[in-house]
Amino acid sequence: MSTGTMPSPAVARRVLDWRLRFGVLSLVWGFSFLFMKVGTESFAPFQVTLGRLAFGTAVLAVAMAVKRERLPRGVRTWLHLTVAGFLLNALPFSLFAFSELTIPSSLAGICNATSPLWGMALSLVALSEDRPTRRRVAGLGIGFLGVLTVLGVWQGFHGLDVTGTALALLASLSYPVGWIYVRRTLAGSRHSHLSLSGAQLLLATLQLAVVTPLFTSVPADFPLLPSLSVAALGILGTGLAFLIQYALVAEVGPTTAQMVTYFTPVIATAAGVVLLGESLSWSTPVGAVIILAGAALTQARPRTAKASTTGSAPTRRTRVRQKARV
Repeated sequence: MSTGTMPSPAVARRVLDWRLRFGVLSLVWGFSFLFMKVGTESFAPFQVTLGRLAFGTAVLAVAMAVKRERLPRGVRTWLHLTVAGFLLNALPFSLFAFSELTIPSSLAGICNATSPLWGMALSLVALSEDRPTRRRVAGLGIGFLGVLTVLGVWQGFHGLDVTGTALALLASLSYPVGWIYVRRTLAGSRHSHLSLSGAQLLLATLQLAVVTPLFTSVPADFPLLPSLSVAALGILGTGLAFLIQYALVAEVGPTTAQMVTYFTPVIATAAGVVLLGESLSWSTPVGAVIILAGAALTQARPRTAKASTTGSAPTRRTRVRQKARV
């Protein structure tokens, strides 16, 4: 894919320091779980997801118009993007929205942090070039120990909504499944990041536009706060976050940009507790710290891999990792 649509590091740095944009991205993704929680108080989960995707697609459409980007061509590309849109957007966004009907937004944010763990486990099976190391396997074990801590397994999941938590974990699993699919099918595309992702969000929006009327009815009214939350979820948490993320990758590289993943659950938890009054037992933050530590270990690469960052493979891996975020 061409990277010509991204601002050069020098230009981006003059506009706003990358550390500030990193902080904005962390806040936006962290607050996305709060926006979903508020949105589902008045709208059905499918309606929240449809609104999120529609607003996010609109942001990317404007960005494409400004940069004079066109949608990709080719039937095969569109078929692959249809699957990618389902696995990376329509499915996980919907699952998270449904999960927050019964679990706190803070718990949903912590479940989202398990994506690197699922990705590590799946890559060992699906990607032959991702060889396991002792450190990464240890990180996988530590991370899932953190999941059990969050769930309070020693209490027999007492006081925990198992269904809602399972939906959030499935949503987190959907991301690496989608990343692997994209890596196998679209990593070598000649189209730009912006063009492919704009089409991907458009297709995900169409999928929800078909499904939503089948399972929901038109809302009787549109309360201000939930409506604004859905709009913010799409404009900020999906559209703007995508643009910020790619600018960060272009300027500081994928490794640094990906560290935002470790701040998101912290912000999601703080927002849920402070602004929504969600309760928090000791096992939740302790388990979250263990999950993040394990996730960090699973992302560790051998030193020999770092020396090859100018090759084509890391570039393709970068393309895949940025395809979907909450």
